Amino acid sequence: MSANRPAAVVVLAAGEGTRMKSKTPKVLHEIAGRSLVGHVVSAARELGPEQLVVVVGHAREQVEAHLGEHYAGTRTAFQAEQNGTGHAVRMGLEELGGVWGSSPAAGSGGGTVVVVCGDTPLLSGATLSALAETHSADGNAVTVLTAEVPDSTGYGRIVRDATDAVTAIVEHKDATDEQRAIREINSGVFAFDGQLLADALTKVRTDNSQGEEYLTDVLGILREAGHRVGASVAGDHREILGINNRVQLAEARKLMNERLLEQAMMAGVTVVDPASVIIDVTVTFEPDSVVHPGTQLLGATHIAEGAEVGPNSRLTNTTVRAGARVDNTVADSATVGEGASVGPFAYLRPGTRLGAKAKAGTFVEMKNSSIGEGTKVPHLSYVGDATIGEYTNIGAASVFVNYDGESKHHTTIGSHCKTGSDNMFVAPVTVGDGAYTAAGSVITKDVPAGSLAVARGQQRNIEGWVARKRPGSAAAQAAAAATQQVAEEN
Repeated sequence: MSANRPAAVVVLAAGEGTRMKSKTPKVLHEIAGRSLVGHVVSAARELGPEQLVVVVGHAREQVEAHLGEHYAGTRTAFQAEQNGTGHAVRMGLEELGGVWGSSPAAGSGGGTVVVVCGDTPLLSGATLSALAETHSADGNAVTVLTAEVPDSTGYGRIVRDATDAVTAIVEHKDATDEQRAIREINSGVFAFDGQLLADALTKVRTDNSQGEEYLTDVLGILREAGHRVGASVAGDHREILGINNRVQLAEARKLMNERLLEQAMMAGVTVVDPASVIIDVTVTFEPDSVVHPGTQLLGATHIAEGAEVGPNSRLTNTTVRAGARVDNTVADSATVGEGASVGPFAYLRPGTRLGAKAKAGTFVEMKNSSIGEGTKVPHLSYVGDATIGEYTNIGAASVFVNYDGESKHHTTIGSHCKTGSDNMFVAPVTVGDGAYTAAGSVITKDVPAGSLAVARGQQRNIEGWVARKRPGSAAAQAAAAATQQVAEEN
């Protein structure tokens, strides 16, 4: 184990979070496509700890299920009663078992233990790594992650001595005027010597107003025993922000979004109006892609080189390949091929796969369909459960009738086909390569390759119907005038 690699990370996620006023546990609220505790676990994993344990309590089953689904292999410890942060850490170490015995030898509880809060989603792996490095380099018994903030009102102040060691964390209500002028505050994130932490936790008392075991009491215990307490200052004070209500949740979401967009732009992505664009932490880009205003990119969406998305588009788990254009579109679990065009006002549902240079145009909806290279569905159409070959044109106002009320059925249209406007393809049905279908047709039978299918009734004109059935109407008057004009011209 390297000097800076923690023996363990303990994530505190047992609280109820009543100020969120929600049935959802606080740590499972999401920003940027990831839960609050998920952000913390992801940052902690960047340290490569030997052990990682999340202490759960309120809504234990929900939190454990979430961790199991999204963060496989994460261990949990149960804090049945929320008896303070010190008690929570003790539960976490007990879950890790015998490695936290009394011997300081490696493999028997030695090494660094990092403690983080499960509601600090902006905390980065780099900041945690800097904390661990400072802890190791300075030989501290405990190292506090601190931050210098513009306004320290309400926070615990960090008091240092002439050697820069931390002598105390003084709460705002207990601080002197001199101490209140201090801008360096406590984040609630710590790196401990594992053996000293385990021993000190057995000495934490509960004779306080809350009757709880406070983790911060460990600092005083260790300092009184002659051990050094140090600090590591976060580069950006906003990283330590905890989430306690919906206002803070929105603030954190905004900050996270700004961070993600800045990373994307620095990597070569053009974001035309960052203030109106929302992205998830799992979204990926290639250089020279463009994101237009009013766009949301969510889940495992990927935007390739030279592709343009937006304005006013929402893409979830969607891949947009190089040079494609997606305009005013909603897409979910779809693939847009290289050089393809989508929108405006299109809806790509799960399973849609557009080939290179294909088109899904205005007011087009697609679902579970494969569209071949160069094929166009330009406007006002629904394509569901279908396979369409290459360089085919689907006429306006076409509907792939895939549902019979009980089951979905598949339609296959070949390559180089031309289908007329206002066609209905009643699945299951196949149209062969190079075939045509006439406008207004309802296709219920397979169409052989190279054929023209016409499936519509013969037109019949009933002359004089308006005069007989709608006498005196504007239509009847217009028809009479037209008839008179034709008679006079003849």
